[in-house]
Amino acid sequence: MDLQKKEWGEPRYNWDKLYRIGGIAALVIVCIIPVQIVIFAIFPPPKTTIGIIDLFHENWVLGLLSLDFLYYINNVLLALVYLGLFASLRKVDYANVLTAVIIGHIGIAAYYASTIGFEMLSLSNRYYSTESFELRQQLLAAGHGLMAKYKGTAFNIYYVSNAIALLMISRTMFKSSAFGKTAAIWGLISGIFMLVPSTAGTLGLVFSLLSLIPWIVFSILIGRVLLSMAGRKE
Repeated sequence: MDLQKKEWGEPRYNWDKLYRIGGIAALVIVCIIPVQIVIFAIFPPPKTTIGIIDLFHENWVLGLLSLDFLYYINNVLLALVYLGLFASLRKVDYANVLTAVIIGHIGIAAYYASTIGFEMLSLSNRYYSTESFELRQQLLAAGHGLMAKYKGTAFNIYYVSNAIALLMISRTMFKSSAFGKTAAIWGLISGIFMLVPSTAGTLGLVFSLLSLIPWIVFSILIGRVLLSMAGRKE
């Protein structure tokens, strides 16, 4: 039972706020995914470092979107979804869901360590503001380093950590009467595909695309459940 505030200074665990925040965040994530897919389909990101530098010079907004700017927002929302899931599953298996949420948040922190959008914007501005050939070559070399970081160790840690978190949360959901087996199965399917990072060549790319469908279904299901739980008396 939630602790009620019977006297001054006594804490009250307001879980319904986490349900609501997590539910809204899950549904907003569902809206972001197709937008990102459409952007990538219409404006495929350049495959070379100089192409990215040129893109930022021509259209810095499209440059940021090409380097996953929407996922900067997406992963903030994902962190909130994890909090909502922790609140809703804490009575089912506290240790398991807490561990999963911690792993997920570690992965999200690793993701932000891998982002390079604003670094590339600054580098592009410096590249086109100088006429020095030597300085441009140095900036281009720095750009190569940033692009290597973009899909490097931190990104792979993010990807696999969130796959593990999703698998652990989905396993817990099998024991939850609120979520049931349907959401758990969709989460497991998405988590299994996510065990192979999108950076792992063609296989990784295919698996990342295949993971989106079950992830979208999972997000819709948990979003609806979390919102329905908001305001309930425990």
